[in-house]
Amino acid sequence: MNLSSRIYVAGHRGLVGSAITRALLKEGCRNLVTRTHKELDLTRQSKVEKFFRDEKPEYVFMAAARVGGIIANNTYRADFIRENLEVQTNIIDSAWRTGVKKLLFLGSTCVYPRECPQPMKEEYLLTGPLEPTNEPYAVAKIAGIVMCQSYNRQYGTNFISVMPTNLYGPEDNFDPVTSHFLPAIILKAHEAKTRNKKEIVVWGTGRPRREFLHVDDLAAACLFLMKRYDRNEIINVGAGKEATIKELAELVCDVVGFRGRIVFDRTKPDGMPRKLVDSSRINQLGWKAKISLQEGIASTYEWFLKHRA
Repeated sequence: MNLSSRIYVAGHRGLVGSAITRALLKEGCRNLVTRTHKELDLTRQSKVEKFFRDEKPEYVFMAAARVGGIIANNTYRADFIRENLEVQTNIIDSAWRTGVKKLLFLGSTCVYPRECPQPMKEEYLLTGPLEPTNEPYAVAKIAGIVMCQSYNRQYGTNFISVMPTNLYGPEDNFDPVTSHFLPAIILKAHEAKTRNKKEIVVWGTGRPRREFLHVDDLAAACLFLMKRYDRNEIINVGAGKEATIKELAELVCDVVGFRGRIVFDRTKPDGMPRKLVDSSRINQLGWKAKISLQEGIASTYEWFLKHRA
């Protein structure tokens, strides 16, 4: 992949896709291909096949997916598994049929078992039951991984699968129902501050531990892997540090400037008790995350104030 390669970023307006697009443009890539959902519905097989035949991308970053936090995952279970399976199948199969040189499929750490040993190594995939609240999404992502591996083995393609840890950053989803944890807390803390509320409510006990990676770090990792990683095994991408939900909520409140109480609603689910990935494989290849959590949350809040608040 070089500056003149024809590169398709699927889902270029989302959190991950927009970061990959920014990184490619910053490198000077001159031949990017993008489509909005209105221009190309990736769940429609015939339209995706025609797009690949007409545009003939050489490299594909597959960042298009239906994503959401614990509420959305657990509420819209059928939508999550159906739409993600449709999008993955259409893109991966069309990439093979039109001779794409390399495809990067973005998975998720939710593919690992709920009671997975920590930190989670790539070989722990499919070694135990999944977290029930996001099982449909996880099953779809696992299907995408196996599909890439199977096409590699049967057809000789070069489709790699990347497992990022929890992500946040510019272009994140701040909807109170469908968002992930960090943007949801940023929104709650901001609204509580502006409305002079005395407390915010956070789901669960506050005890689960989470690792967060800034999406610009992930984008840098994706470009790095597209150029240097060609193995059939999945590869993790993480920051290497974790904190409890309580500590993360306190950090967000400090950055936002909310001085009230944080109340934990213990009637709501915690999700997985711990999620820390083992990123030693990509670290040994020469890549490491650079953006600290405090710096990343601060820049994300600045973006929120300019674009969402």
